[in-house]
Amino acid sequence: MQYDLKKYLPTTRKEMELRGWDEVDIVFFTGDAYIDHPSFGAAVLGRVLEAAGYRVAIVPQPDWHGDFRDFKKFGRPKLYFAVSAGSMDSMVNHYTAARRKRSDDAYTPEGRAGARPDYCTITYCRIIKQLFPDVPVVIGGIEASMRRLTHYDYWQDKLMPSILIDSKADILVYGMGEMAMREIADKMSRKAAPSEIHSILQTAYVTDNESDIPADSIRLFSHEEALHDKRKHAENFRLIEIESNKIHQTTLVQRVGERFVVVNPSYPPLTTEQLDAVFDLPYQYTPHPKYKDKHIPAYEMIKWSVCMHRGCFGGCAFCTISAHQGKQIVSRSKASIMKQIERLSHLPDWHGIISDLGGPSANMYGMHGKDKAICEKCARPSCLQPAICKNLNQNFAPLLDIYRSVDKLPYIKHAFVGSGIRYDLMNDDYARQLITRHVSGRLKVAPEHCSDNVLKIMRKPSWNNYLRFRDLFLRINKEAGMNQQLIPYFISSHPGCTKRDMSQLAEETKKMHYKPEQVQDFTPTPMTLSTTMFYTGINPYTREPVYVARTPEEKKQQNQYFFWYKNNPHK
Repeated sequence: MQYDLKKYLPTTRKEMELRGWDEVDIVFFTGDAYIDHPSFGAAVLGRVLEAAGYRVAIVPQPDWHGDFRDFKKFGRPKLYFAVSAGSMDSMVNHYTAARRKRSDDAYTPEGRAGARPDYCTITYCRIIKQLFPDVPVVIGGIEASMRRLTHYDYWQDKLMPSILIDSKADILVYGMGEMAMREIADKMSRKAAPSEIHSILQTAYVTDNESDIPADSIRLFSHEEALHDKRKHAENFRLIEIESNKIHQTTLVQRVGERFVVVNPSYPPLTTEQLDAVFDLPYQYTPHPKYKDKHIPAYEMIKWSVCMHRGCFGGCAFCTISAHQGKQIVSRSKASIMKQIERLSHLPDWHGIISDLGGPSANMYGMHGKDKAICEKCARPSCLQPAICKNLNQNFAPLLDIYRSVDKLPYIKHAFVGSGIRYDLMNDDYARQLITRHVSGRLKVAPEHCSDNVLKIMRKPSWNNYLRFRDLFLRINKEAGMNQQLIPYFISSHPGCTKRDMSQLAEETKKMHYKPEQVQDFTPTPMTLSTTMFYTGINPYTREPVYVARTPEEKKQQNQYFFWYKNNPHK
């Protein structure tokens, strides 16, 4: 296959010159390989800025050792440097729940480990500030987003201040950054005053001047207060999560030493038209040609997938999706989805199979509040727990229409749903279409546990919900003459989970004749409810104590309950 380098964002000066440029406006540094696909943040933001008329270059996985030549290759940009650790927090990417170093990295060619540093955002920023101290640095991505205020870092086992403090970045963009990144570029290009730039929604910044802070802000406990009192850190999290779940938010402020971290409210959810515009940009849907003949595991996983919406209203306690993408569902139009499928069908190794018609939770497409005025006032973290919201429009018709329309395309052999589904959000028509037409032999779902006490803390549906869905799955398979598997995922060592709870889960998996080979031990990731409970031992909403399996020995003991069949092979 012949590649036209001018169709990709430039990664070298030679590629920049092919476009006839002698300088760029914005240089992106990312901890991931450069894959020109709408599933990867640097590609999306680069394309959004390119569409707005800016000259954008991207430096994937720069070498942070030696003479820093990768950081100097494009010189000084006209506007700013942009920095992201990539699609994952670099510490989650590098270490297991047992804090062991991983031997691979799915976002690197050939899965090679070691292509990005620990605390990637901070490392990149420090180098840039050393080389170009007067050029603004804007940070974003999941690592910056979830570390924008005081947060517990599992790998150092301590609270850390906002990543703005340690990185010395000028602006932080949290969540999905298209709107903020473009507004930053627009204001910097016309040399707007710092006060104007500091007013941009969905950004955070540091100020020494208390008079810069909006009068109606919510004042969190300071970083130092949180360090000395776990209850204050728990209360901070409660306030942060409540605000993040609102459509109309309030500015948050946290003091760190003599400075203040200010987090502006987010933009309103994108419209369908705005989201379509992001997905309809001229992505090449392939890794940059520099990776020719190299295997990038993360790309292979999503190569033939189509993301149909953003956001998740499930509110799981251990998940960062709603905190990063938002609770409100923003869905693409059917036309935009079908256009992407048609474009994928022209790639050279197309075989007629869509691996995933999905999203964060695949069966939330097109769902929203029936009365939007109620949603405008709502701060519930979940529309599904402790009970499904009566205002939720559970209409599967638009999603089923897309499934059936894709099935009818002459160049489609199979269109599967590989994303997670909420089995507590289901009707028979949807379940039958999903199970008979869009499962590739195994349907993976995530009950996470069987103890209702643990599930309540996780904000997950009761175990009986899973059992009802399992019965429905088996019945539909029998009626259709199919023999597919239902694969449940579970977590050990989640806050609130005791040995007794794990013993109960072992008994339930025995009853199901389920022998898991790989299971998940809870990993505390920054800025989730579960991580806050892990660190503090307190439920921020009830202020009651929560049992936590915190030591490596306790976590290992809980994990071993999954492998009852290895110790008792005849049971």
